[in-house]
Amino acid sequence: MRENRDQSALIAMSGGVDSSVAAHLMLVEGFRCQGATMRLLKSDGGQNAADAEAVCRHLGIPFMELDLAGEFEEAVIQKFVRVYLAGGTPNPCVDCNRRMKFSRLMEAADAEGFFYVATGHYARAERDEETGRMLLKKALDAGKDQSYFLYTLTQRQLERVQFPLGGMEKRQVRELAERLGFSNARRRDSQDVCFIPGGDYGAFIESYTGRDFPAGDFLDREGRAVGRHRGAARYTLGQRKGLGLPMGEPVYVCGKDMAANTVTVGPESALYAREALVEDLNWISVEGLAAPLRVGAKTRSRQGEQPAEIVPEAGNRVRIVFDRPQRAVTPGQAAVFYDGGCVVGGGTIAEVLKEDGHGL
Repeated sequence: MRENRDQSALIAMSGGVDSSVAAHLMLVEGFRCQGATMRLLKSDGGQNAADAEAVCRHLGIPFMELDLAGEFEEAVIQKFVRVYLAGGTPNPCVDCNRRMKFSRLMEAADAEGFFYVATGHYARAERDEETGRMLLKKALDAGKDQSYFLYTLTQRQLERVQFPLGGMEKRQVRELAERLGFSNARRRDSQDVCFIPGGDYGAFIESYTGRDFPAGDFLDREGRAVGRHRGAARYTLGQRKGLGLPMGEPVYVCGKDMAANTVTVGPESALYAREALVEDLNWISVEGLAAPLRVGAKTRSRQGEQPAEIVPEAGNRVRIVFDRPQRAVTPGQAAVFYDGGCVVGGGTIAEVLKEDGHGL
């Protein structure tokens, strides 16, 4: 944890083990602390807030709840639906961090008289003594590292954020929570998007919009109908399960045309691409990109960094050129660029050029 200019911190509390241990560690470091839970869903029964408040009582710190459900719906849920209906695959966790969590928490910290915001994310924030810029670094626990989801943090936000778990492994966090007597010490980590329990995106969008997705044609790569699908919005790039196509060999979703309501399928080889255009960029370790730069690039959170070059393009975009073709590079997802353990920057994948010349 870096040197502190102000020993006060608002702790983002989810009710889970990570944020609970983060709060404890900030107290151990001598911070004046208060817990804060963001209520993001109108349907939230309040259990997360109740769990977070119980931890705060255990630690002897004040607690507050921020009702942000209306703003979350507009900034995150509605965008998720728009992008999905347009054929993309959005990343709502990135959008939540960018549009909601850090901006609103820092506003709350200002209002309550706290300088820092601390969270239970697995990442590290440090200052580069040579450039003076704040850096976002990977967590010590590579299996839990969340830097991919945090690439939108600004320099000002990085100056005010604390990640107490960045130098710990998850097993250490759970062991510490048990020693401290936290009731959530063995609570399972959520793997789903918070507003879509179970992960059925198609069913959620049908329910949210009140629209039924009509059946349409599955097409092969030559445009021939090879079967019927249950609505194009129900399928994601790279999907294999649930297609129900007796084609004699495994096939995968490799394209969608939402206007025509068609889903294109093909062999796994059709999923690979070497190049993509990325927009809506945020830079962290550098001020911007004026010349091609070698990086390790990730287009999925659990993917290892892949050797690539990023090249500046018109319209404040960059082009990623991977050394080797990558599977299922998907419009709407985040592309994050690394230099070793540091995040260079990242953005949203706008266009993908397939190896066979077919665009996506």
